[in-house]
Amino acid sequence: MSRALIVIPARYGSERLPAKVLADLAGKPMVQWVWERAVQAKKADEVVVATDDERVASAVKAFGGKVAMTAATHQSGTERVAEVAGKLGFEIVVNLQGDEPLFSPLAIDQLINVLREQESVQMASLRVKIRNYEDYINPNMVKVVCDDQDFALYFSRSPLPFYRGREKELAQWKKTGRLPEELWPPPFKHLGIYGFRSEFLSAFTQLPLSALEQAERLEQLRALAWGFKIKVVETDFDSVSVDVKDDLEKVSTILKRGLER
Repeated sequence: MSRALIVIPARYGSERLPAKVLADLAGKPMVQWVWERAVQAKKADEVVVATDDERVASAVKAFGGKVAMTAATHQSGTERVAEVAGKLGFEIVVNLQGDEPLFSPLAIDQLINVLREQESVQMASLRVKIRNYEDYINPNMVKVVCDDQDFALYFSRSPLPFYRGREKELAQWKKTGRLPEELWPPPFKHLGIYGFRSEFLSAFTQLPLSALEQAERLEQLRALAWGFKIKVVETDFDSVSVDVKDDLEKVSTILKRGLER
């Protein structure tokens, strides 16, 4: 059986929310919540936090996590993940982003199983149905459309798919909060996790940036632009990534409720 490594890239200098990986959420730094979710995944063989900042490294060591120091020149979390993966020699590498403190271990296992069971898949991810109209139009929530074999056709920050001539149904969705059946196929949110075969991950990070990737600020579009396929399977497990300050407050409230139960 192919061995699976989870790498959590944790950059201190986030553009929109600096130091967010160390932000306090219900008494723990955010990166600790992500780590604790990752180590609960039964299909993973090892979990490592990848960072180039000693402040992040110290925080990870303080809660007993494993950390790998990486170069400070990386332009993306994927490059950071690839550096660590290249040194550790696992066949399957999962990039679980450091701003996903609510990510389900069961969803991580689902992703690992895709790569273990489908040997032709080189890159995979997850999607979940969007049920909230505000999420559908939120540019911080990435949408994905797939073909009938669950391979991504496109990712975008814009509402996707565009329901032409369905203004009435869209207004109904916005007003009632219930997604009308007429809006088909349903919209899907792309979750912040990727699974790679290690050789493909190494090759992917060497590809030149694509125009679409730079336009949408979505790294996964590089794979599509160069003709590679991304398997994006549906899951029942949603998550809340932390992109802006409001997200911190939302996630903190959810975690506190969980601790109080």
